[in-house]
Amino acid sequence: MSEIIDNSITLLRRIKEGDQVAFKELFDTYFTSLTRFIHYLTNDQHASEELTLDIFTYLWDNRETFEIKLSIKAYLFQAARNRAINWLKQKQVTVSIDDIDADELSADSSAVETEELYTLIQAAVLNLPDRCREVFTLSREESMTNKEIADRLGISVKTVEAQLTTALRRIKKFLGDKYYYLW
Repeated sequence: MSEIIDNSITLLRRIKEGDQVAFKELFDTYFTSLTRFIHYLTNDQHASEELTLDIFTYLWDNRETFEIKLSIKAYLFQAARNRAINWLKQKQVTVSIDDIDADELSADSSAVETEELYTLIQAAVLNLPDRCREVFTLSREESMTNKEIADRLGISVKTVEAQLTTALRRIKKFLGDKYYYLW
C-alpha cells in the first residue's frame, strides 16, 4: 500500500512541476472511470465527458497551488460527485427516488471512502516511530494481547500500553477532523 502512496505523491509532485507526461498518466488512468461515475449520476454522456474534462482542466490550471491531502483517486471521485450534483442543480433535473439505485451508489461512495481511509491509516502507521509501529502492528494486525506483545518484545505491559496510546494519538492527529467519528 505504501507503494501506491509513494506513486501518488510522486505523480502529484511531477504534475505540480508542470510535467505533462505525469498529467497524461493521471488523465489516462482516471478519465474513463470518472466519466462512467458521472454518467451514472447524470444519465447524460455528453455532460459526463464535459464534467470530467473540467475536473482535469481545473487540476492542470491550478497545479502550482493545488493541495491534495487525501489520495488522488479519492479527490477525483469526490470532485466528480460534486460536479455531477452541481450540474443536476443547474439543470434542475428532478429524479424520482425510485429511479436511483441507492445501494449501488452507496457502495461506490463507500468503497472510495473506505479505500481512502485505509490508505490514510497505512500512511499514518508508516509515520509512527519504529517501536511504536511494531507494537501497534502486533496489536491490530496480529491481534496479540498487550501481555503477548510485552513478552515477545521483552518490554513491560505498561510500555506496550503507552506505545499503543501514542500510536492512536498520532494516527488520530494524522487523520484530522474528517474522521473524528472513528474515535
